[in-house]
Amino acid sequence: MDFAAARLNMVDSQLRPNKVADPTVLDAFLMVPRERFVPAAFHDAAYFDDELPLGNGRAMLAPMILARLMDAARIGPADKVLDIGCGSGYGVAIAARLAASAVGVEDDADLARQARARLAELGVLHADIVDGSLTQGHAAGAPYDVIVIEGAVAEIPQAIAAQLAEGGRLVTVLKDRGGIGRATLMTRVQGTLSRRPLFDAAAKPLPGFAPAPAFVF
Repeated sequence: MDFAAARLNMVDSQLRPNKVADPTVLDAFLMVPRERFVPAAFHDAAYFDDELPLGNGRAMLAPMILARLMDAARIGPADKVLDIGCGSGYGVAIAARLAASAVGVEDDADLARQARARLAELGVLHADIVDGSLTQGHAAGAPYDVIVIEGAVAEIPQAIAAQLAEGGRLVTVLKDRGGIGRATLMTRVQGTLSRRPLFDAAAKPLPGFAPAPAFVF
């Protein structure tokens, strides 16, 4: 399979028509080989407009959803990026091309090992993978200019929100109690997080982010 051609087709047919306009984001998705971050059984599907399973109940975001989140986050060359639930490391590799540094947090030991191996094989600079709880982020490296949560979550834990710098942007898919997912941009302004829905998005829930049970009379 001609993966370079498939990558170009993904950018031209999935990303550009779906409001991904930042040329640096488009270039990053054009340069990072997504097929290297998916299980071997799914190599031929690496550039499909869909989630791909990573094993152990985890999945990669569809390329268009990840690209639109990265585009909305306005990642700049001086930014520090935290990627929570980074899976096999694809989002970290993308962010590392856009930012000064990118660190991924992963609680699945197998996926974390895969992510480190892929980043090393591809010579990705200024990127790291940390083993840890997804809901706790990585406080040791805070504050971050951008936080990307790669999956659907019901709420943003305070531990993660506290790691976002003033003026920082957090992007993820928020899923309501009815199961509807919406890509969402949060921005910290004067210590307060504002929230703006971006578009409807389907994404597999990340473990550990379920809302607290509601009291029922």
